[in-house]
Amino acid sequence: MALDGTGWHPASWRLPDARPSDVLTAGYWNDLVAEAERGLVDFVTIEDGLALQSDHPFRPDTRTDRLRGRLDAVQIAARVAPVTRHVGPIPTAITTHTEPFHLSKAIATLDYVSAGRAGVRVQVSSNPESALHFGRDIAEDTMAEAADYVEVLRRLWDSWEDDAEIRDAATGRFIDREKLHYIDFEGRWFSVKGPSITPRPPQGQPLVAALGHGDPAYRLIASSADLGFITPHHGDDIAGIADTIAALRPAGATPVRLIADLVVFLADTPTAAAAHRAQLDELLGREYISDAEVFSGTPVQLADLLQQWQAGGADGFRLRPAAIPHDLHQITGGLIPELQRRGIFRTDYPQSSLRGLFGLSRPANRYTHSQGGYE
Repeated sequence: MALDGTGWHPASWRLPDARPSDVLTAGYWNDLVAEAERGLVDFVTIEDGLALQSDHPFRPDTRTDRLRGRLDAVQIAARVAPVTRHVGPIPTAITTHTEPFHLSKAIATLDYVSAGRAGVRVQVSSNPESALHFGRDIAEDTMAEAADYVEVLRRLWDSWEDDAEIRDAATGRFIDREKLHYIDFEGRWFSVKGPSITPRPPQGQPLVAALGHGDPAYRLIASSADLGFITPHHGDDIAGIADTIAALRPAGATPVRLIADLVVFLADTPTAAAAHRAQLDELLGREYISDAEVFSGTPVQLADLLQQWQAGGADGFRLRPAAIPHDLHQITGGLIPELQRRGIFRTDYPQSSLRGLFGLSRPANRYTHSQGGYE
């Protein structure tokens, strides 16, 4: 489930059941994520940015009929994690103007707070408006910079061995310093000594996700991500995307789980779904378009499409509700029960960690057998 404000349609905040006055409250996000967990979804992504939302991708607008303003996604995730038990929070983090050391400990902390359910979606930014907040130039190759950023994250998560904390009150030894490691990362954009100040996360490595519409984003997904959010517009597109990413994946690496994105307008009948979308478009003043495929129909029709796309090679789906709470409730109360009736969706959570839900084992620590720890 992809959560953003009152929904992905820009006019969603104007619907009678929307809660625009609550978007900046903890209770609002608790409610959304609790509803997602009621639907047994694996994860929720939370959108973020470093500039005020705008209809234009590279400059601010002057519109006053749009929802503007947001909370920090990592902070939202940290707030909702303790009041959920199963769903994995995956906040968005902008790698272009932030430091990997800070994010590494924030996501490691989120993994502790959620008892092993954390992930992070890394996103680049070429928006000049964002750059003005930080006084630094945008890298010539933001995707390569992001790949280095993720490498630093992963090394810092491993910089404490799993048994580095002794906590022996009798001997007065709390930590084994030989099991803390410098990561000594030297790259074009980052120079990070390490170790982290946060012990290795419960999952070892929280899941890393990235969204891609083509190269060079596919290279970032292939080199650095566990989950790749992709935007096919037909089921036939998926196999080609999968082949492209697989060819770029390092030899011997676990295959990336490819998650297809869809914006959904749902209702009990096709006519009602079309009317739902038309109402929002009328408020918007134009037809809504998206980077992802836009679906309008019933939960049963959406279930048919998901089955077709799964047969085409998708490992899963990230649904973007056009309007919250309407389409969120259509997913949890309509789509999920339909998939369960077909025997293609679970009826409980079989694993306690986010990695476990994706069939991923807890990875070994790269530094466990190295000599000469932190001194």
